Amino acid sequence: MTYLEADSHPDLFVPHSFEEHVVDLGEIRMNYAVAGDPESPALLLIPSQSESWWGYEQAMKPLAEHFRVFAVDLRGQGRSTWTPGRYTLDTFGADLVRFIDLVVERPTLVSGLSSGGTIAAWLCAFAKPGQILGGVWEDAPFFASEANPACGQSVHQGMGLTFELWNKYLGDQWSIGDWAGMQQALPRVMPRSTLQGLARMFPMPPGERPAGPPQNMKEYDPEWGRAFASGSATASCDHENMISNVKVPILITHHFRQVDEHTGRLTGAMTDFQAQRVQELVQKAGQPVSYLSFPDMGHAMHRSDPRLFAETIIEWAAPSRPSVGSDG
Repeated sequence: MTYLEADSHPDLFVPHSFEEHVVDLGEIRMNYAVAGDPESPALLLIPSQSESWWGYEQAMKPLAEHFRVFAVDLRGQGRSTWTPGRYTLDTFGADLVRFIDLVVERPTLVSGLSSGGTIAAWLCAFAKPGQILGGVWEDAPFFASEANPACGQSVHQGMGLTFELWNKYLGDQWSIGDWAGMQQALPRVMPRSTLQGLARMFPMPPGERPAGPPQNMKEYDPEWGRAFASGSATASCDHENMISNVKVPILITHHFRQVDEHTGRLTGAMTDFQAQRVQELVQKAGQPVSYLSFPDMGHAMHRSDPRLFAETIIEWAAPSRPSVGSDG
């Protein structure tokens, strides 16, 4: 097993508008960016699978007017250490417990997209006492990213097919790298309804589809995909148990989702039924939960509409705010 550090593949990276920093967490070196007044409340941003910290770059600007914002590269993504065989919710969560201790150094709000949202949930349940103030779960795939979920569709009936393709054609640590072959395979392997749904989840302006891998994919270890598609990433962290142990207030945003009426295949983070079950479990744990439905929103609100994303968090986190109700 050979770990890859940022200097193992320095030609992958491009400059960004926020200065990047590195902290040694023991097993890995974690890359991150920070913005905002050091005296402002802390907010930790956790990217999705195949996303580096700079996916939050535009959202960090309005958020930094209200928070001391920390955005990280998780292990296996961006400039943080790539760790073959070591991609699980528990290891991701433990990394961030250390990061909060060493870098944030105080209680923090956490917000994560997609797989990052499940890691945010892990922190809301299992971080050290007092570390987490509240959690924003941005279009997170609860139950739907597990191989054997307690309710609803599994990863095999949803995004697992995409993750399998990434790993098959790109390989662990980009050992294959057949991007063109993967593009050719997509219409043969993916159901038409899934391809159409993915276009709505990940909207791209006309004419901007790159000929080769986009920058975020270059900075992503496709072994992540294998870990989630095989179930090894979530095997030791049952979602129902995790959510049942949440200890802080929660905001859930739920974006585009569709279920094929013929196959039951989900395109999206989770179904409405799974989202309802998540809310029930948080409430049963004794914590307030706010649910906001954005059925026309792409998967990553913080990229599609960074201003709305920032305003949503700011309003929810405001000390004097009224309780945010459900519009879904």
